[in-house]
Formats: sequence, C-alpha cells, structure tokens
Amino acid sequence: MRKLSDLVRDRRPLILEPAMTIQNAARHMRDHRAGAALVAADDMQLRGIFTRGDAVRRVLAEGRDPASTSLEQVMTSTPRTVPPSTTVIEALRIMHDCGCRHLPVVERGGTIAGLVFRGDFRGRELDRIEEEEEIWEQI
Repeated sequence: MRKLSDLVRDRRPLILEPAMTIQNAARHMRDHRAGAALVAADDMQLRGIFTRGDAVRRVLAEGRDPASTSLEQVMTSTPRTVPPSTTVIEALRIMHDCGCRHLPVVERGGTIAGLVFRGDFRGRELDRIEEEEEIWEQI
C-alpha cells in the first residue's frame, strides 16, 4: 500500500514566512500554481497553512487589506497533519472526515515533510474511498 512518503519524496511544497503579507503570499501561490502554502519560519516547523479558501473567507469576505494583513493573522494555525508513514487510503479518509483538500505531512516534532492535496490521489485509492462513502450513506 502506498505511503505519503512516496508522494512527497521528490516535491517541495510552497513554504512562506508567517509575517508575509497576503498580497505577497498570493503572488507566490500564483507563480507556483499552488492552491495552498505551508507557513513556517526558518526552523521549518509548521506554524499553519494558508489556502485559496482562507483568502476568500478570511481576507476578502472580511474586508481585510491584503497589503497589510499577514499570513499569521489569517492562516489556519492548527491544521490537521499526518506523518509520512500514513497510507494514501488513511490520508483520504482523514481529508474526507475533516473536509479539507490539503493535508500537511510532518515528521515527528513538527518538521515539514511535504503537502498532499486531493488531486494527488487517483485510481484505486479514490475508488475505494468512494465505495466506502456509498456504504456509509446506505447505513
């Protein structure tokens, strides 16, 4: 069974500083074609996650100024995380249960190992999750 360590091994997630403004973060996300960025300082310890949804719900909808609002003010500061040893199926279950599309992968101690998102998963794993969802709906 595939582990998340297989998915994140050769990828580098977008990691931004907590003090960065939303405007600059959005530019970095655009340039890297990223729907989410992990937030960490120089120590590479996960501080939070910032997604496109956060930009809409916590910045635009609240009328905050993207040029003066920092990531640390609007990020999700306690995102659900998983270790690299997590299986793909387990990660999909967690994402389904928490209603999130992005899942930070962290080593023991909080060091960032990577980031997976719903679009990373295809084939048998998604089919299996869909089958499980149908079973739970019938129950």
